[in-house]
Amino acid sequence: MIGGGYVGLVSGACFAEFGAEVRVVETDADKLAALHAGHMPIYEPGLDQLVAENVRAGRLSFGDDLAAALDGVEAVFIAVGTPTRRGDGHADLTYVYAAAAQVAQALTGYAVIVTKSTVPVGTGRRIAEIVRETRPDLDFDVASNPEFLREGNAIGDFMRPDRVVIGAESERAREVMRRIYRPLYLIEAPIVFTGIETAELVKYAANAFLAMKVTFINEMADLCEKLGADVHDVARGIGLDGRIGRKFLHPGPGFGGSCFPKDTLALMRIAQDAGAPTRLVESVVAVNDARKAGMAMRVIAACGGSVRGKRIGVLGLTFKPETDDMRDAPSLPIVARLVEDGAIVTAYDPEGMEQARPLLPAAVRYAGTAMEAVSGADVLVLITEWNEFRALDPARLAAAMAGRVIVDLRNVYDPAAIRAAGFAYSGIGRG
Repeated sequence: MIGGGYVGLVSGACFAEFGAEVRVVETDADKLAALHAGHMPIYEPGLDQLVAENVRAGRLSFGDDLAAALDGVEAVFIAVGTPTRRGDGHADLTYVYAAAAQVAQALTGYAVIVTKSTVPVGTGRRIAEIVRETRPDLDFDVASNPEFLREGNAIGDFMRPDRVVIGAESERAREVMRRIYRPLYLIEAPIVFTGIETAELVKYAANAFLAMKVTFINEMADLCEKLGADVHDVARGIGLDGRIGRKFLHPGPGFGGSCFPKDTLALMRIAQDAGAPTRLVESVVAVNDARKAGMAMRVIAACGGSVRGKRIGVLGLTFKPETDDMRDAPSLPIVARLVEDGAIVTAYDPEGMEQARPLLPAAVRYAGTAMEAVSGADVLVLITEWNEFRALDPARLAAAMAGRVIVDLRNVYDPAAIRAAGFAYSGIGRG
């Protein structure tokens, strides 16, 4: 497994749990030292225990010696970062192609080189060209095996997937991949074999569709507010239709994270370059960016048009609960705008504060608990729906806060109970 980041570490640990011998190659010295010490570089529920158990069993190891790691392997998974390229929105494949060349130099026999990173259509073909140019004598195949892991539930998604998509063209490569995923055959998980280009596109299409559902319900929430309707009833009413489904119909401040923003933008650029622009995806990107930027205005409106000098307690900074990921989190533009407009912000997040510090304005203060964050606050703003925030007692909040305004950007609180405690409540799509 080339790369000990989110995808590589979770996938490697899960493959080891399946019984495979997995060697994770990580070149970042600090990250590698942490892994050797048993410290996870990311927060993912259950990952530390899964890694520790498989390290003790001898099925999982970490190192930076690529040649040693590739000795005798049957498959090499490339799981390095593919960040958005500055200036044009395309996925930056620098690390992927560098890994492919290094793998080609180090392999001693046949292996399947598998892209686990999210890569644009055509990447597998280019990897094959790089390998041939580097080692004309090497016997190999290239495959695409995109991941569909939800942060916060990644281990469960890997162990009990909705599907596994494998793009491979030779029967030899398909057989290697079948053996790797054999434990999933036993639970009858769908294994979908396709061409390489198709597998590469599946990942982008899936994330774009889910991002589109999130954006759709957010726009319906705005409409509900104008018409006096309830977006949760609308979501339930349409979600019970089997053709639509209930998942990803939860209104909020817009999507963030490591996948949706990056992948929708990349798919948009891929489609434009191919001469088949995806107008729906383009709209999703534009609407979501505007929504995140506009959420601060809801807070400002709830404060009577100005937050200057207001003490604001912010609960939740990560883009979703059960992760420490701050990438494209809605909290970033919201908090930045509030500070810019003169608010005094104190924030609390169970896992993301260390990651948030370099990304948020220096003026932001950080609390050790949720109640500490809202103590003396004029306004409570909930951005991320961590479970521990759901049970906060309205009477206790009223006793701790100086003001009586709650802006709930995830609709986790009962408006009637909040108002009964004397608060002015502002949610999303509750007309």
